[in-house]
Amino acid sequence: MSNPAPAPVPARETEEPAFPGVPGRAQWRYRPRRAFWRGKAVRAVAVITVLALCALVILALVRDQTGTEGFLVGLGLAVLPVPLLMAAFRWLDRVEPGPWKILLFSFAWGAFAAALVAILANSFAVRWIATATADPASADTLGATAVAPVVEESAKAAAILLVFLFRRRDFTGLLDGVVVAGFTATGFAFTENILYLGNAFGEDQEFGGSGLGSVTAGTFFVRIVMSPFAHPLFTVLTGLGFGLAALAARRRRVRRILLPLTGLVLAMGTHALWNGSAVFGPWGFFLVYGMFMVPVFGLLTWLAIWSRQKELRTISGQLPAYAAAGWLSPAEPLALSSMRARSVARDFAARTYGKPAAQAVGEYEAFATSLAFLRARAERGTAEEDFTAREQELLHHLWQRKAVASPALTYAARATGRVWAPPQYLDYGGYNPYRS
Repeated sequence: MSNPAPAPVPARETEEPAFPGVPGRAQWRYRPRRAFWRGKAVRAVAVITVLALCALVILALVRDQTGTEGFLVGLGLAVLPVPLLMAAFRWLDRVEPGPWKILLFSFAWGAFAAALVAILANSFAVRWIATATADPASADTLGATAVAPVVEESAKAAAILLVFLFRRRDFTGLLDGVVVAGFTATGFAFTENILYLGNAFGEDQEFGGSGLGSVTAGTFFVRIVMSPFAHPLFTVLTGLGFGLAALAARRRRVRRILLPLTGLVLAMGTHALWNGSAVFGPWGFFLVYGMFMVPVFGLLTWLAIWSRQKELRTISGQLPAYAAAGWLSPAEPLALSSMRARSVARDFAARTYGKPAAQAVGEYEAFATSLAFLRARAERGTAEEDFTAREQELLHHLWQRKAVASPALTYAARATGRVWAPPQYLDYGGYNPYRS
């Protein structure tokens, strides 16, 4: 069965359109009706309260295991890779950046909620295995290779599931799954690194060291220098599963359930292989690192970049319909499908009209991108029921900013070689930067 075609693109009017699909006119911000318990304020208070309680408990547990000095040393060292990882995932999400509040929630969930579940569940499982088998050494090994991957990946996957269920408008494809998973895993690794580095520092102190000794240095090298991407790599597999589910049509219910579960199982398996490599000694670790972890990391990096290019192709494929209807100039879809042209447009607006104009162009680019992805979802049969109202809201925001944004984007299309027509044949929305 083919997906139903989206409604025709509404024609642009010379005066402000009526947009009958949007209820009310207050601030032109469409909000679907929700039950009280799903209201933003209620959910925000509940989420912040839960994460704050988890943070207090997990940090207290880590400090209890490492000591105050070890905790501070571990905290100082563990924070080093966090900005780099967050910047890398944010860079991948430049086409349609997700709201920071979702990313910060994901990071906090991984750092506090998921880490708390992991430390409690792993400790309980290892003690139970040690009691049942009367072999503490084997219990530690079994806990690291069999129990920890299942517990930790499930706890991290909960954040992705929550975003997928409650923020579907912001979770529309592969890159959204990758970025949410990456931020969640970065937060988890941050807390875990505090524990490992703090304990390593404590061991050095026991052997009479006065500073950072060999155990701390070795732990730092393995966890921070060699494998800061380990946890993000595992959890990104789960994120890809949710991203593929977001792309599936709503009637494909089995696929939308099996894809995230498959990604979660792959994340657990990869995590178990990584943890199990230490059982075989240094050579086993380096073999798994070189023959498996690095290639998989490279493959996932390529997939993420490819997905970003596909998003740009979606923009260039969907927006011409709105250009034909008069909402955009012919050159705008070409400029909006190039990250370099977008940057040139903002710079041009800042030089010509000032910083507020550059902000307006940036907002215009974001709304146009959302519009393209919204129509692409409608073609796949995955758009929300409020497609018409959402489309009209986005068109209204474009209409408000077109006078400033259209000349800047048309100039950028010309300046970056996206169009080849001479300047006098380009529509600059009433302003031609080449005319004195």
